[in-house]
This record gives sequence, structure tokens and C-alpha cells, in this order.
Amino acid sequence: MLTLRARPIQFFDKLGHLFNHRKGSDHGAIYLTQKRLAYDPSEQSTTAKLFPDLLPSGPVPIIIRATNGKSKRDRSDKDKLTTVVQPHELEAFYVRYADVCKAGMTTLKPRDKSKKKAKAKKKKATS
Repeated sequence: MLTLRARPIQFFDKLGHLFNHRKGSDHGAIYLTQKRLAYDPSEQSTTAKLFPDLLPSGPVPIIIRATNGKSKRDRSDKDKLTTVVQPHELEAFYVRYADVCKAGMTTLKPRDKSKKKAKAKKKKATS
């Protein structure tokens, strides 16, 4: 299992590699997640403990994760990428992130929805 907490530039290189690795196979997934990185401040008032989202102390960094979605039995083949983006770097990061994702998603095979549509059409016709 490859776990990497990289700088954003390294993250983009590894993310591009993750998309390219998925390019030749028939099945598989790539999961992209992002959320606020919450620090654990030692001093908090009772209101801040109950509703931590109401009063952020300042701009909060974002943690971005990507994985190839391998299951537990294939855990040795699982690739996990992580990077932390500071608030002042977000705009430039998202421009590059969108470019890498667009380029990588064009190589992915679209889902075959024809069976699902045919099944729904048949069900609708019998109703």
C-alpha cells in the first residue's frame, strides 16, 4: 500500500499517474475526497465544543485525498494520496486540480447505463 502525504505539486504528478494506471483496465474506481482540516485546539469554550463550525478561528486548510479504491483483500495494491492545501493557495490549487482531473477523466471508461435504462423501460411498460 502506497500512502503519500505530498506537497500539491507532487500530488498532481501522482494523481495523473493514478488516472493513467486506471486507463487500460475494464473496471475499477478512483475516489477523490476533500474536507476541512480540523485542528485540535486545547482551549475551547462550551459553545465552541457544541458547535465547532459556527466560530472558526480563521481560514481553515483543506485536506485532499485520492485513492484507487482497492478493497481490503487487495490492500497491498491500494494507492492513497493526501495533500494539505493552505487557504491562500486554494485558488491556484483548484485551477491545477481541475485540469488534472479533466485530463484523467477523459481516459476513464463511461458506465454502461443501457441495461439499467432497458430494465426501467420494461418495468414502466408493464405498469
